[in-house]
Parts: sequence; structure tokens; C-alpha cells
Amino acid sequence: MARRRLGRGLDGLLPATPPASERSTKNSAAIEDLHPGRMQPRGRMGAEGLAELAASIREHGVLEPILVRKRASGGFEIIAGERRWRAAQQAGLKEVPIFQHDLGDEAAFEAALVENLQREDLNPLETARAFQRLVDDYGYTQEVIATKVGKERSTVANALRLLKLPKDVMDLVEDGQLSEGHGRALLSAPSVSSMKKLARSAVSKGWSVREAERQARRLARGDGGSTAPKKAGKSSNVRDLELRLSRALGSTTKIHESGKERGQVRINYASFDELDRVIEKLTS
Repeated sequence: MARRRLGRGLDGLLPATPPASERSTKNSAAIEDLHPGRMQPRGRMGAEGLAELAASIREHGVLEPILVRKRASGGFEIIAGERRWRAAQQAGLKEVPIFQHDLGDEAAFEAALVENLQREDLNPLETARAFQRLVDDYGYTQEVIATKVGKERSTVANALRLLKLPKDVMDLVEDGQLSEGHGRALLSAPSVSSMKKLARSAVSKGWSVREAERQARRLARGDGGSTAPKKAGKSSNVRDLELRLSRALGSTTKIHESGKERGQVRINYASFDELDRVIEKLTS
């Protein structure tokens, strides 16, 4: 069922008979009249893949029109097809086929997201950020997002969980050194520093997702996975606060209680660059 919803593609988001304010027209436009879209969820476009597409376009042309909308300052903003447009530039084309549809920001972002998901052009972090944007900017629930993009709600929830990873670990997932499954497995580690350490080990040692899960659970239990009774320590509320602060700041943070409702917060940093990032987050 979900796959069929996604298979409708942009047709599922673009009304068959749009109102007068949202007319669709097929045409062509000078390549310099097109501009990258503000609604583009994709952050990275590999140079090698772009070169391959450019070679194909030299041979066959741009077979699928680029979806655009008018810009108030002139020309067109690309909603879907920015990669084709960039490849067409590399191929030396002077104009490209366009499909003009004057959508609002919300519908334009949905259309761009669906096209990228269909083509599997987004990495896991780009998908997660796009879903989060639908939540933050348009108030979508996970259920609504799932319906819009033709995914299960659990798939959307799992994607959003990746945004809780430290930036260093997110970069490894985004670069393809770790899979989405590795990223979710590392979330069960007890601290930001342990997530980073496990992530480096997973890359260098070629861990499977199952091994990453096992190592994260081992650290979460403490004492190298020992099941022996442990001394009474910090409450679960304090440990949870430490983890939330560490994730928010991107550095290991410890809370030391010195009395009733009194204590200290200690933030560890490994370099002045990391300290600068922490200060920026605290003062922004």
C-alpha cells in the first residue's frame, strides 16, 4: 500500500485541475533563467554522478521536464530537478524543458521531497532533516508525513531519531561510512563521547549493525557489560539530563549534585574549536 502511494509521485501532490492561481504549463526556458530552489531537501550532489548525467544529457537531452515556479524577481525557481539542471549546464545546453506550477512553499517542499525519495537521491540525514522541517515549519505529525511520502510511520520516526546523534556521527552516516542502521544502534550508548568512540570503532573495524548494537548495549549497562550489583549512583533523571545536555551541546556534559537542588554542570571539550561551538550554542 505504501509503495503504491509513493508510486503516484508528483501527480499525487499536484492537483489534476489546479485553480487559476496554480496553473501548470509545459514549456522550455533559457538555462540561466532557472535558479536553485529554496525548498530543495538535498544537500549533496556527487560530482561523479553529475558528470555521468551530463554525458547522458549530451547524448539524449533532458528527457523529463524540470518542475519550476515563477520568482517574484524574475525567472523561475526550481522545485524538482535541480540535479538535471546542473548536469544540463555541464553538458552545454542553452535551454531546458520545464513544467511550470506555481505552488506555495508547503506544496513545493512536499513535491521536492517526494521526487528525491522516489529517485533515492537523499541520504538518511537529508531525509531526516526534510521530515523535521515538515514538523517544524508546517506542523505535520509523523502520521501525516508518512501519508504524504508513502512510508510507514515507524520509518518516519526512525529517520527522525538520527537527528539525536552527535554531529560527528551524523557526518559519518551522511558520508556513507556508517549506515542508517548503525546510527540508530549507536543511540543506545550512554553518552555523546561513547557514541563518537563506538562510531569510530564501527568504521575502522567494519562492524555490522548487530555488533554496533551489542557494543552500545554493553556500554549502556556499564562496567563492560557486567551484571554485578553496582553502587548507588546518579538518579535516572540526572543521567537523562546529562545525556540530553550532551546531545544538545555536542560535548560530554556531567552533572555533579552537591546538595538538595544544588550542584554543578561540567562541560568537557577536546579542542578550542569544540569549545567555540559549545559557547556559540549556549549564547545563541
